[in-house]
Amino acid sequence: MTKTDKQTTPAPNWLWPVSVITGVVVLIVIGIQSGVTGVQELSDPGALTRWALPATKSIHNMAWALTFGALMFAAIILPRWTKMPRRGKQAADDAEEHPAYTRSVKIASVSAVIWTLSALAQIVFTYSDIAGMPVNVSDGFSDGLLDYVLAIAVGRAWFWMTIIAAVVTSLIFAFRSTTGMAWGAGLTLVGVIPLALVSHDSGGDDHFAAVNSIGLHLLGVLLWIGGLVLLAMLAPTLTGTAQLKSKAQQNNTQPLVYTVLSRYSAVAGIAIVLVAASGIANAAIRIESLDDLLVPYGQLIVLKSVLTIVLGLIGLAHRARVIPRLKTGTTQPPQNARKILWRLIAVEVVVMAAVMVTAVLLANSDPPVPEEIPPDASPARITTQYELPPELTAIRWITEWRFNWLWIAIVIFLAIWYLRAIKKLADRGDKWPINRTIFFFIGLVILLWDTSSAPAMYGLVLFSAHMANHMILTMLIPIFLVLGAPITLAMRSMPSRKDGTKGPREYMLILLQSKFAKVVTNPIFAAVNFAGSLVIFYFTPVFEFALSYHIGHEWMNTHFLLTGFIFASVMIGIDPLPNRPAYPLRLIILIATMVFHAFIAISLTGGESLLLADWFSSIGRDWGPSALEDQQLGGLIMWGTGEFPTVGMALIVLYRWRQDDMQRTKRRDERVDRLGDTDLDELNDYFARMAATEQEPASHDQNG
Repeated sequence: MTKTDKQTTPAPNWLWPVSVITGVVVLIVIGIQSGVTGVQELSDPGALTRWALPATKSIHNMAWALTFGALMFAAIILPRWTKMPRRGKQAADDAEEHPAYTRSVKIASVSAVIWTLSALAQIVFTYSDIAGMPVNVSDGFSDGLLDYVLAIAVGRAWFWMTIIAAVVTSLIFAFRSTTGMAWGAGLTLVGVIPLALVSHDSGGDDHFAAVNSIGLHLLGVLLWIGGLVLLAMLAPTLTGTAQLKSKAQQNNTQPLVYTVLSRYSAVAGIAIVLVAASGIANAAIRIESLDDLLVPYGQLIVLKSVLTIVLGLIGLAHRARVIPRLKTGTTQPPQNARKILWRLIAVEVVVMAAVMVTAVLLANSDPPVPEEIPPDASPARITTQYELPPELTAIRWITEWRFNWLWIAIVIFLAIWYLRAIKKLADRGDKWPINRTIFFFIGLVILLWDTSSAPAMYGLVLFSAHMANHMILTMLIPIFLVLGAPITLAMRSMPSRKDGTKGPREYMLILLQSKFAKVVTNPIFAAVNFAGSLVIFYFTPVFEFALSYHIGHEWMNTHFLLTGFIFASVMIGIDPLPNRPAYPLRLIILIATMVFHAFIAISLTGGESLLLADWFSSIGRDWGPSALEDQQLGGLIMWGTGEFPTVGMALIVLYRWRQDDMQRTKRRDERVDRLGDTDLDELNDYFARMAATEQEPASHDQNG
C-alpha cells in the first residue's frame, strides 16, 4: 500500500455507544409499555428472567447476524490478499493478508463465541419463563431444564442452535481460507430452521405459510443486518484496492470500498425484499383486522414496519447517491463521499439496533390470533394442522390455493435472475434461444402451482394427490427446467472475478468440478438415486416424517426436485456436467427406470395394505374414495406420470442422437471434400491390387 492508501475515515466516536444506548432504551420503554417485561400473574419467573430473556435474545440475534455477515464478506466479497500469491509457493510466503479480511475473520470468531454463549443462555431463560420458575441452582430446576431440552420443542430448538453455533465457532478457528468461511456461512444459515419451526407464528392457522415466512424473514435479516454491521466495522480498513492478476487488469481497477459496497448492495437488495415481503405475509397471518393494530402486538408491528422502511430508504440512498461517487478508477475514493457514507452507515446502524430489539419484543408478545389448536378441533386439524378442504373436483385442481411462501420466493427469485441474465447477454450482443426461456418459465409456473395449489393442499389428506404432487416435482418440472439450461446461462452471464475473490461463478465452477458432482452426476448413481428414492420414501418411516413435520415436508419437496433435476440433466441436459453418458446407455437407463417405476406402481395399485394407515384413515374425510382405493389410485398416477415423462425424455435422447449423428456426418463430409478420405482411398487401392492379383493368374493360364 502507498501512503495515500492508508488514509482512512475512522468511524464516528458516538456510533457504537449511541447504538447500544438506543437498543437499551427501546428495550426498556417498549418492554414496559407493551407489558412483555411485566410481572406475570400466574407464574412469574422473576425480574432477572423477564429482562434477561429479551436482552440475551437481542444479543444472540445480533451476534448470529454479525457472524454470518463476517463469514459472508470473507467468503464472497473481500479479497484475502493484498497481492496475488505466485504459483508454486505457499500464500504465506508470497503475500500479505488484507487487513479487511483479517478483521472480518477476527470479528467472526468473537461474534461466534458470543452467539454460542447467548444461545446457551436462551435455553436457561426460556425454560425459566415457560416453567414460571426463577433461575436457580436447585436440583429441581436442573432436572426440569434437562427435560425441557429433551422433550419440549422450544428447548430442543435452542439446544440445536447452540450446537450449530459451537460448530461454526470451531470451523472459524480451524480454517482460514475463503472456502472454509463459505462453509461456515452456509452452516450459520442452518440456524434459521430451528428458530422458524418454534416461532410463535408457526402455531397459527396457516402453519406452513407461517413457518416459511418467518424463515425467509430470518434469512433476510441475516443478509441485511449482519452485512450492515460488519460493513460499519470494516470501513476503516477498506482502503486501496485488491491486487489484480495482471497489469492489464490493474488499469481498470476501482477503489476497494467501491467494490465491496457494490457487491454488498446486491445482497442487501435481495435482503430488503425478503424482509419486507415476508414481514407482510407474517403479519397477515397474525392480524385479522385493522383493530388488531391497536393492541400491543399490532403496535409493535407498526413500529417495526416504520423502522424497516427507514432502513430501506437509507439503503436506497447508498445505492443512488454514495456508491456511484466512490467509482474513481483509482485506488482511493473521494474523501467527501466517504464522509457521507459514514453518516449514512452510522444512522443506519442506530436505526437497526432499534429494529432488532423491537423484533425481539414482538416475538415475545402474544399475537391477537390464538396460537393453540381449539379444543373442539376436527380430526383433520389435529392430524394435518389444517381444516379438511372441500371435496376435490376437476375445477378445484386449479382454483384451490394455499400459498407456500418459501417456494413462491424461490420461483420469483429464479424468474428475475433468469431474465436479468438474458439481459446481460443481450447487452453484450449475445442471443439466448427463446425456446429455452419458454421451457424454463413453464417449469417455474408448474412449480408454483404444484407447491401452492391443489397438489400440495390435498396431498395431506389424499394419497393420490400426494403422489401427483411428488411425481410432478420429480418427473415433470425438472424436464422443463433442464431444457431451459440454467447452468449454461449462469456461466455465460455471471462475471468472472479478477481480483482473487470468489463470486457465484467461481463457487459454481468449484461445485461442478468437485468429486461430489462427479459422483451425483454419474449416470448409474443418478438413476439409482432417482428410482431408489421412491422405495426409501414410501416404504420406510421417512414418509411419515415428511407428512408429520414441516421440515420433513419441505425436505421432501427439495429432495425430489433436485433428484429429478440431476437425473434429467444427465439424460437430456446441455449444461456442463462432469459425466455425460453415451446415447445408448441413456436409453438403457431410461428403460430400466421406466420398468422400475411400473413395478412399484403395480405393487401400490394391487396392494391391500394401507401405507401410513394412522394418518390417512384418521383424518375424518367424508368424501371421495376410501383410503385404500385412493392409495390404489395413487399407484395408477405414479404409473402414468412416471411413464409418459420418461418416454418423453427417451424421445429427446433419440432426437439428439440423430442430430449428433447428422452433425458428425456433415463434418466428415466437409472434411472429405476438403482433404479427401485417406481411409477410403487406401481401401480402394487395396481392392484394386486384389483385382490385379486375381487377373494375373488368369492371363497366365490363357497364354499357356
